[in-house]
Order: sequence, then C-alpha cells, then structure tokens
Amino acid sequence: MPLWTGRFKKQLDQQTNDFNASIAFDSRMAKQDIAGSVAHATMLGKQGIIDEAESEVIVKTLKDIAAELESGALVIDMTAEDIHTFVEGELTRRIGDSGKRLHTARSRNDQVALDLRLYLLAEADRIDAALVRLLTVIGEKAKATCDFVMPGYTHLQRAQPITFGHHLLAYGEMLRRDRDRLADCKKRMAVSPLGSGALAGTTYPLDRELVADLLGLCGVSANSLDGVSDRDYVLELLSVLSILMVHLSRFAEEVILWCSWEFKFIELDDAFSTGSSIMPQKKNPDIAELVRGKAGRVFGDLMTLLTVMKGLPLAYNKDMQEDKEAVFDAVDTAVICIDTFAPMLETATVLRDNLRAAAAKGFINATDCADYLVGKGLPFRDAYKCVGQLVALCIDKGTTLEALPLTEYKAVCGLFDEDVYPMIDLDRCVEKRTVKGAPAPQNVLREANALLESLK
Repeated sequence: MPLWTGRFKKQLDQQTNDFNASIAFDSRMAKQDIAGSVAHATMLGKQGIIDEAESEVIVKTLKDIAAELESGALVIDMTAEDIHTFVEGELTRRIGDSGKRLHTARSRNDQVALDLRLYLLAEADRIDAALVRLLTVIGEKAKATCDFVMPGYTHLQRAQPITFGHHLLAYGEMLRRDRDRLADCKKRMAVSPLGSGALAGTTYPLDRELVADLLGLCGVSANSLDGVSDRDYVLELLSVLSILMVHLSRFAEEVILWCSWEFKFIELDDAFSTGSSIMPQKKNPDIAELVRGKAGRVFGDLMTLLTVMKGLPLAYNKDMQEDKEAVFDAVDTAVICIDTFAPMLETATVLRDNLRAAAAKGFINATDCADYLVGKGLPFRDAYKCVGQLVALCIDKGTTLEALPLTEYKAVCGLFDEDVYPMIDLDRCVEKRTVKGAPAPQNVLREANALLESLK
C-alpha cells in the first residue's frame, strides 16, 4: 500500500499507478535504501527519538532483509510503489508497529536523495575499476609498441612521424583525466541529505552527522531545500560520463579506420569482430562501432536530465523521478563500453610493417628537413619554402625525400649536404623527439611505465 493514502478516499487508477510507480527501476537501490535506513534507525535510537530496543530490532530486521535479498531468498514485490515502500512494508510485516517507527523524522524526499547518492558512489567505483582495466591494457600495449613508427595525422592527412605507443598514450592521458573528474565528482556526491525532511528539516533532535559517519559520507547538506531538490551531483556524473564517452568514441573511430584496408594498421581478434550476411570476405569492427554509437546514448541521458531540471521550482517535484533511469542507463552503457573495449584492444594485432610503410609516404619528415636547414643557419620561413619546393619536386618525380638525389637538394638550396639523409630518416626523426611529452621511444616507454605505476 502507498505511504501516502491517509487523506485519500479512492484508490489510484491502476494505469495511473503504473505510470507513477518507480519500483521497476529504483529497485536496484535496495541495498542503499536499507543501508540508509539502518543508519537512520540507529541514530533515532541513540537520540532517544524512538526506544533504543526498538531501534535495535529494526536494524537487525533490516539487515536480515538485506541478506535475504542478496541470497535470493526474498524477492522484491514489483507491485510496490517504490523500493522504499517495499522495504518498509516488509519490515512492518515482520515486526509489526515497530517497523512503522522507522520513518520518523524522515521523508521520501530526503530518503531517495540519500539512496541515489549512495548508489552512484558505488557505481562511480565500478566505473573507475573499469577504467583501470582499460588503462592497464593501454599502458602494456604502449610499452610493446613504443618504437613502432607510424604517421601522425592532422586533418586526417599524414603530418609527422610518431609511434603507435605514443598514439595510444594520448588516449591514456584522456582517460586518466576522466578518472580525475570522476574522483572529484565523488567529493560532492558524498554528502548526506538525510534530515532535510520533505523540504524544511524536522523538529526532532537529529544527529545528522552521525548518520553521515555511519554511511561513510564526508558531511551533511547545509540547506534542507537544496538537500532534497537538486540533482547537480547526477548531472555532474552524467557530464563526466559524456566526456568519457567522447574519448572512447574517438578511440573507437580510430580503431575502425585502422582496421580498414585503406589503413590496415591493426587486425582485430575474431572474438571482437563480426561478418556479413552476404559478403563472405568481410570482417567488421562492430564492437568499436557500437561504442561509437552508444556515446550518443549517454549524451542523450545528460540532455534528458538537464531538460528535466532546468525549470523546476524548489523544492521536490515528481519530475525528478526521471533522474534515475537516465543516470542508470548512462552508467550501465559506459561500463559495458569500457569493459568491452579493453579486451578488444588487448587482443588486437598491431601490424608494424604496415605502420612503417604508411610512415614512408606523405613526406612526414618534411619538418625535420626544414629543421636541418635551420641548423645550417637558414631562417625557418626560408627553410620551410625550400622544403616545400622539394616536396613538390618529389611529387612530380614520384619519389620521396629520402630517395631524392643530393643534386636535386643542392639545386634548391646549397646548404644541403650528405648529412641530410640521416636527419630525415624516419626512425631518427622519432628518436630525436625527446622533449617531454614527445614520441621518442624512450619517452613512450617511460610514460607507459609511469601510467601503469599510477594505477597501482
């Protein structure tokens, strides 16, 4: 039976009841709902708001309910209005009127706000664990490919030589920042709203800090209206997940490109590819494509809640029930994307020869050639122009800078000599890039090890 039936003379229309109920999705917060109730009942007893013996019975019975839900001995009644109604109803069924005292000095408004904070704190840890797994794969793969020379791109045009490991570590840095944002988000999430009541607190002598301590939270909300009526911590988590999914989507896009015959930089394991129903030669990167597509789903969840919250007056409004499905979906989507991406990347074969062959084309050592002239005393702008002429000449002759005869070099600029060739060797070009953050193999190896060490 709903908790609010006292002043109503008629039962809620069945279709309206189904529309109003949230048990179908908030049942996943059963563990957190019971934990919050245990802390609340403990505090009520210690403060003398209810008899301490009754408090102990309530706490023990709640823990029994939690254990039975965990084992499957007790199944949630999906006809209940919400998880709070179910738990309180089950408690009262077992211990009678004492169970009805649990809700003293508490509203469903501050109760659900607490449950959601506790639930999302646990989910943030699940997301972080998934990110650690993916970052570990990136770190190990970067070490293994620290000297695999490949072209770096701008505008999807071959630009300068880098290594595959260096490219991977770029995503490693993005995902490390995602972890930082997630950890920072948790700081504002770990606040107890319990004691805010429906909107105006309560006249009972609560010890709100005790409840927060029992739940492992770092403090209590300072304003009762704010405690029950804002969901900025949900919006913040959704924002973090949206940025994370941008990074995963970009990474997925590159995996898709790298798998194509036009690039053929990597080969995905058969376990992470699919075929075509009509074209027997196809090996499709469907997993990466799904990650790319699911990013839009998470963005939509953020936009859903932004739209829900943007016009709500204080304090609680039923619109806010829409927060859960959006954030639950975003968390589940992000975790499955990360968890699938990690083994897909781990089992992929990096085709070193193809990377090197691509690096040999596109004149990606042109900047190094210009820097050679700068080292001979020529201003960079003049050096840039000379090398541009050489590139145009190579294109006309169907050759590369490495294969162009020295006579052709000297015809453009007399400063060129035989020592230009080692300076534009692709491996040397990469090895010379030793400034911090650049793709020299020793840098990549050092940064990969630092990444892996940070994950410990």
